[in-house]
Parts: sequence; C-alpha cells; structure tokens
Amino acid sequence: MHDSVWFEINARPAVVVASTGFVDAAARQAEALGLPELKRVFVPHPIQDANDDEMRAKADAIVDQVIEALTSRDNA
Repeated sequence: MHDSVWFEINARPAVVVASTGFVDAAARQAEALGLPELKRVFVPHPIQDANDDEMRAKADAIVDQVIEALTSRDNA
C-alpha cells in the first residue's frame, strides 16, 4: 500500500493486488495513507496454499482489471 500510494502521488499509476481477505484492511490503509481512491484489485482468498496452476488462474481472472486500473483516466 505504501509503495502504491508513493507511485500515485508521484504521477505513476499503481494498483494494489491482494486477496479478498484484505478488502476492508486495504480500504482502511488507503484512507489512513491519504489516498482512499487508490486502485485495488482482489483475487479470491486464500492464496498462500494455492499451487502454481491455481495462482495462474487467479492472475488470469484479474489481469484485465489490473490493466484497466493502470490505464484508466480516473486513476488516483
């Protein structure tokens, strides 16, 4: 979160990718860091025990959302 906020305030698009277990925590952290509109994309939780194929599937499912968040004009 800190790095993404730094990139955004320095005019470099950023998006946080995290698991759905951290939706609320990410919102609170973005607010605390002064950038509540920070782009966030979430993959299904959990990820720590996912095998390589499962992780690829999770990444494939969100890649378009990440690209959209990085390239949209309404970026933070």
